[in-house]
Amino acid sequence: MSDLESLFAKNQKWANDIKEKDPEFFSTLAKQQAPEYLWIGCSDSRVPANQIVDLAPGELFVHRNVANIVIHTDLNCLTVLNYAVEFLKVKHVMVTGHYGCGGVKAAMENNKLGLIDYWLRNIRDVYYAHQPELDAIKDETLRLRRLCELNVLQQVDNVARCNIVQNAWARGQELSIHGWAYDIHDGILHKLREPIDGIHQIPEQYRLY
Repeated sequence: MSDLESLFAKNQKWANDIKEKDPEFFSTLAKQQAPEYLWIGCSDSRVPANQIVDLAPGELFVHRNVANIVIHTDLNCLTVLNYAVEFLKVKHVMVTGHYGCGGVKAAMENNKLGLIDYWLRNIRDVYYAHQPELDAIKDETLRLRRLCELNVLQQVDNVARCNIVQNAWARGQELSIHGWAYDIHDGILHKLREPIDGIHQIPEQYRLY
């Protein structure tokens, strides 16, 4: 059996196991999705969103990219955010990074890697904005850990400062933006800041109404 054929076999077993536990699971799931959460995370294969928070299919809307970046020129990410906020009416957006992130590490080491350098530039900007703090951390593992956190915090701000989110607040929609970090070494999520849930928490120069 080829590697790909083994995936089909695993899929069949997975589907059968679920139907044994809940015969109506897939028929119910097919009717609609109504998640309350949008997870914006890293593409790293070791960070499976649904499993980390123990939510079933249909309960978590997910967008992933290298190093969980949210920038206002990324139409892919913004389209996901727009659909989640305006149509699915999610109540929570969780920007979730992870310690030891390869994208963040590559940005910190400042090596030339090719096309991805354009993407990682966003993280390098975070580094230079916090350079005194980061350069004071002599242990490279701890410095990377802190940059992973700072990257999440910047992306949380980017989410909260976009018109999709602020328009939702303006119409009275309940919506909170969270910053989390996942530790691959023990499977635990860490809350990096209190949620942003209104325009009053946004600096005036970034307020759109």
